[in-house]
Amino acid sequence: MYYLCVQLNKTNTMNLKSIFKIFFVAMLFVACKDDVKEAKVEKLATEFSYNVEQFADIKILRYQIPGWDNLTLKEQKLVYYLTEAGLAGRDIMWDQNYRHNLKIRRALENVYSEYTGDTSSDNWKAFEVYLKRVWFSNGIHHHYSNAKLKPDFTKEFLSELLLSTNTKLDGSAFEVIFNDEDSKKVNQAKDVDNVALSAVNFYGPDVTSDDVINFYKNKKSPNAERPLSYGLNSQLVKENGVLKERVYKSGGLYGSAINEVIKWLEKASEVAENEAQGNAIDLLIKYYMTGDLQTWDDYNVAWTAATEGNVDYINSFIEVYNDPIGYRGSYETIVQINDFDMSKKMAVLSENAQWFEDNSPLMDAHKKDSVVGVTYKVVTVAGEAGDASPSTPIGVNLPNANWIRKEVGSKSVSLGNIIHAYNNAGSSGRLKEFVHDDEEFELEENYGQLADKLHTALHEVIGHASGQIDPGVGETKETLKNYASTLEEGRADLVGLYYLYDSKLQELGLVEDWKKVGMAAYDGYIRNGLMTQLIRLNLGDDVEEAHMRNRQWVSAWAFEKGQKDNVIEKVTRDGKTYFNINDYDKLHELFGQLLRETQRIKSEGDFEAVEELVEGYGVKVDQAIHTDVLERNKQFTSAPYSGFVNPVLMPVTNDAGEITAIKVTQPEGFASQMLYYSKNYNHLPDVN
Repeated sequence: MYYLCVQLNKTNTMNLKSIFKIFFVAMLFVACKDDVKEAKVEKLATEFSYNVEQFADIKILRYQIPGWDNLTLKEQKLVYYLTEAGLAGRDIMWDQNYRHNLKIRRALENVYSEYTGDTSSDNWKAFEVYLKRVWFSNGIHHHYSNAKLKPDFTKEFLSELLLSTNTKLDGSAFEVIFNDEDSKKVNQAKDVDNVALSAVNFYGPDVTSDDVINFYKNKKSPNAERPLSYGLNSQLVKENGVLKERVYKSGGLYGSAINEVIKWLEKASEVAENEAQGNAIDLLIKYYMTGDLQTWDDYNVAWTAATEGNVDYINSFIEVYNDPIGYRGSYETIVQINDFDMSKKMAVLSENAQWFEDNSPLMDAHKKDSVVGVTYKVVTVAGEAGDASPSTPIGVNLPNANWIRKEVGSKSVSLGNIIHAYNNAGSSGRLKEFVHDDEEFELEENYGQLADKLHTALHEVIGHASGQIDPGVGETKETLKNYASTLEEGRADLVGLYYLYDSKLQELGLVEDWKKVGMAAYDGYIRNGLMTQLIRLNLGDDVEEAHMRNRQWVSAWAFEKGQKDNVIEKVTRDGKTYFNINDYDKLHELFGQLLRETQRIKSEGDFEAVEELVEGYGVKVDQAIHTDVLERNKQFTSAPYSGFVNPVLMPVTNDAGEITAIKVTQPEGFASQMLYYSKNYNHLPDVN
């Protein structure tokens, strides 16, 4: 599960769920090919520059990797090989996102590299922006809204560019850039065929939602108590009218890229830090070789149990947010190095996981008798690819299988250096505009960073690990269908919100003033859920992304249910809208009530209730408030979305070709890194 950077109203321009601004030590890196001499890099000044460039609604940042030199050479090699493995499969994500993405990207990149005409024209500048937006989104659909990106240049201009650079792009791959076809990568609208109307390339063009549901109804796991993740690693298509899975594996779909992933994982296995880590990597290799879902579960059990060492990683087809009905995993990798100091400070949460479970407002039948194996670490990112790059989460809790969480446990990580970069790249302008009063501003300034850090930790460590499904109730992707992801993210948010306003945090030594931290957290969440996240939407749009939906339905439900007691007050002043919390104690109670209900919905698989909750509170936008927010936001030049270029890892070799050292540098810019990746990790054909 991802915890995304999303809050725009905080101290920094992007402030995206800031965790761990105060504490932070780490080591990192990013990958490149053996022929690294071709990679363009720059030497940065002593004072690190986090900002790279800004275009459209995107800001590109850098992140540092402090402590890299503290790793042994063997550990550095492990990080290098794991990162190379991640980048080797980069193009898989592009093809998963949309069937024409690779063909379009390669054509646009060739134009960008070969064009010798007038680069000062408005059309060319619009072309550059469009290409950068495509790079950032891993395809032609917006990375967050899922709407197709619209170019500000003409069809005729693109035709001229293609002709002048001898670049081929024709047919539907050309036309789709300009027409209304495949307008949504993921369509989560109510009462439509979500599969048929989604452009994501998980399904053949003639496959329907009913086809998918009926196909997997007939799949029976060998052990019903440990259900396999059917559909996770395949494309579902029709051949001669018969449904068939095209499995992602060596010799199967994406096999040429997967073989490269395997090659680097084999190198990583040779320098594993310990036996447990090596065994887990070997099982991942076996999974990529076979595509076998039992092996996938075996790997996740081994990976979850492998908690020792300085280096860890996430790799494979994991998160299902891009599947409109939640079966298929997007390719992603994150390579990470443990921040032992910060992890030790926050270990108290996982050590007390049972206390949080026992004292939650859940119905007793929905509480776990024994919360097992929850590990929580603050890490520094060493490289990212696929679904995690350029736009990255700030917290991750895995594995996603409920039975593994229950029987074995889970790993939760917060990406400390990513958050550090976010926190050092912005300003407080938006916060001042949208807070109700000086008291709210001061609470955020003094306690907001810590509140966000703790909310992320509670969301990942306690939230996703909490609760249990009633016996005989199927997996949430089956029972709650297209609402499963937003329900789960909202449930984990509510766990965090409930305990953020609890003296237990002070008792555990995590805060000095639990009430003020909780007040800052509540202010920020309501402000974001009811107002500032709307900056991301065009006027008139519904909320579609799962995390945005959950923040709105949680906030809107609490606002409505508290109206009788004026718990949250809607204030209009000088024509501007604000939301002011009058009673934090009662809001805490409301969050507890909603948490109890969301867990009931998940535990019982109550589709009607989740549909009513999400559609009733999380989808439709108050147009007057949206208009107000957009107008007030015009004064700020900073883009509402941020992402990253990755540091470049450059191996140094001796005459025998042996790696003797690894040097970390920063890329020259966004475009140069994207072109370098496309050249050196080009392992798939245009059509797969």
